[in-house]
Amino acid sequence: MEEINTTHVKGILETIGKYPVFSFSDIFVYYKECSRPTGYNHNLHTLDSIKEAISLNKRKGVTSMLSKWVKSENATLQIAAMRMLCDSEERQKLNQQYVDIRSKEEVKLTGITFEK
Repeated sequence: MEEINTTHVKGILETIGKYPVFSFSDIFVYYKECSRPTGYNHNLHTLDSIKEAISLNKRKGVTSMLSKWVKSENATLQIAAMRMLCDSEERQKLNQQYVDIRSKEEVKLTGITFEK
């Protein structure tokens, strides 16, 4: 059983590095050596090495898309990129309407007072 898991883990990690895998269930589109139920039955979804490889793929995807959006001439994509990159104050300025949804108690706790 452990030898099978080691073989699958190695193959899955190679697959994640090679293909756009963004979730555990995506692995089995490309990795045909075992089925998704087998992967879950062997608790492969709980392994940190697999989680880390998937997370790395996600970050690569996000940074790739963000880079394309920033370089784009499309204003909608540029605004989306700006929203992802900017801080809270800049994000509020980007929005046409900003509503503070915190309760009065939360506002008091932050030490910020708002006058109407």
